[in-house]
Amino acid sequence: MQTVKTGNGPRNFKPSGLDARQAPFSEIPVIDFSAMYGDDAEARRQVGDAVRQACTQVGFFYAKGHGVPQAVIADTFQAAHRFFDLAMEQKLALNISQSENMRGYTPMLGENTNEENAGDMHEGFDLALDLAANDPDVLAGVFGYGPNQWPADLPGFREALLAYHQALLDFGRRIFAAFALALELDEDHFERYLNKPMAHMRVLAYPSQDGPIDEAQIGIGPHSDYECFTMLCTDEVPALQVLNSAGEWVQAPPLPGCFIVNVGDLMARWTNNYFASTLHRAINTSGRQRYSIPFFYGPDSRSLIEVLPSCQNPEWPAQYPPIEAGDYIRSRFDHTYFHRQQEAG
Repeated sequence: MQTVKTGNGPRNFKPSGLDARQAPFSEIPVIDFSAMYGDDAEARRQVGDAVRQACTQVGFFYAKGHGVPQAVIADTFQAAHRFFDLAMEQKLALNISQSENMRGYTPMLGENTNEENAGDMHEGFDLALDLAANDPDVLAGVFGYGPNQWPADLPGFREALLAYHQALLDFGRRIFAAFALALELDEDHFERYLNKPMAHMRVLAYPSQDGPIDEAQIGIGPHSDYECFTMLCTDEVPALQVLNSAGEWVQAPPLPGCFIVNVGDLMARWTNNYFASTLHRAINTSGRQRYSIPFFYGPDSRSLIEVLPSCQNPEWPAQYPPIEAGDYIRSRFDHTYFHRQQEAG
């Protein structure tokens, strides 16, 4: 077995090089979320049931009926193309190393999601809630809060990404409601943690890796995500591979009209691993550039994440100590980004 270190402990998978099994869609649930926008309580409960089955048996699912306008998605991909086509000096002017709250540009190999690897083969641009410098939480130095960095001469870029960010904030609340139903909680249980959520969004560009590939340096190495869940939208280029419950890598190709959703570490901690965060990686061998937009939805930075009472018992006590969400996210960034490791050293 091979092992990946995550914030919730080591995770094992079967050694298979960079190959992954092609899985039929019957193994990858497609869940229609349109009922979460309606008034039919029974239909919403059925969505929760489907989410529970997916998160306990498969670890990820496709979400359709999400309500995010296709024009908003298309505008964001177009904006991503324009940004990554900028000259390197323009992108480096927004270097993420300038932002304590991890906003801005990450150059190729600037990130290493699997600390056993040698850097990830992608560029990225990160943003989150665009808070003013005089916001009380920004002034107090609460981790995860602050202004975004934006390119000076790229008309429409900021507007496109913020429109997408708002649309995903809205859809993500429906997923939180479905998670609450899946856990047999009140539908609005997680709303109290979403006053100022750490909703971290990235646009990523992956070059194609042609010829021999070093397994220690791929698009993004094996890792679990840090927040409660991730909503991923990609272009038509396949690259994502997800580890299933049998320890096998499974291809998760893009499905038109759907987001790919996976559980993150904070939800695994909240549910005592009832919903386990899912290891995944990306390898682009398509012969062309790949673009993707992951949106990592977490609670307010000061939210205390402690195992839900309904997810523990004397035979399965709490596996994780309580931790503030922002402290956990910061610890994972410190392990992931080379510039933060250099600052600590």
